[in-house]
Amino acid sequence: MRRAELSARGNQSEPLDLTPAQKGWALAAALLFLASIGLLGFALSNQVFIAFALGWVALQIFGYGGSLKRAKGDFNHPLFKSQVMLHGIAMALLLVLLLKGPA
Repeated sequence: MRRAELSARGNQSEPLDLTPAQKGWALAAALLFLASIGLLGFALSNQVFIAFALGWVALQIFGYGGSLKRAKGDFNHPLFKSQVMLHGIAMALLLVLLLKGPA
């Protein structure tokens, strides 16, 4: 949406009209963010991976926020998609580390 459209709407609580692709990328980002919050809770309770868990949450906040700002709120923008893919790769590497690590 353009700023003129946003300012014309005012403070109305109408939901944004998102395409199915935008909804999919937003859902993927939300699930990865929730997974990072879950990892942070696990890390703090078990005193392991604390630096990684804190850093991953911070990277997601600044990464998603910055990419959405530059993409003008478009969840289907290539910059936002690359952020989601980046954090998906981080999740995959974390899972491999946990599954293949010493028992």
